[in-house]
Amino acid sequence: MGISNVIDYVTVATAGNATDFGDLTTATRSLAGLSNTTRGVFGGGITSGGDVNTIQYVTIQTTGNATDFGDLTTARETFGNSGNATRGLFHGTYVNSDSGKVIDYITIATTGNATDFGDLTVARTASGTSGT
Repeated sequence: MGISNVIDYVTVATAGNATDFGDLTTATRSLAGLSNTTRGVFGGGITSGGDVNTIQYVTIQTTGNATDFGDLTTARETFGNSGNATRGLFHGTYVNSDSGKVIDYITIATTGNATDFGDLTVARTASGTSGT
């Protein structure tokens, strides 16, 4: 899988191909994403320079490029995400170390850096997603 800055979208109510939404701030792969009804938020990933701690967002109702949201507490890729309409969580990473246990949280409606939420009991890669 290549590194790309492309954001595509589909209209779930109708069958069809994906359409260009805009671009990420940096070409990235293996990032985690979450949303509420207003914002789509993407965190971390890997670029040609290695793992990143960047968080970026788009406004779902209008197409356009991503904007800087803030930073994760640690750079990472291939990790899990979950959340609800208010709060988003980014957890685990592909590396089997203490950084693989990290849980960060953000408040989706406001930009800013992620805050430490706690730790998973063991390091996890691409952990499951749930939310309300």
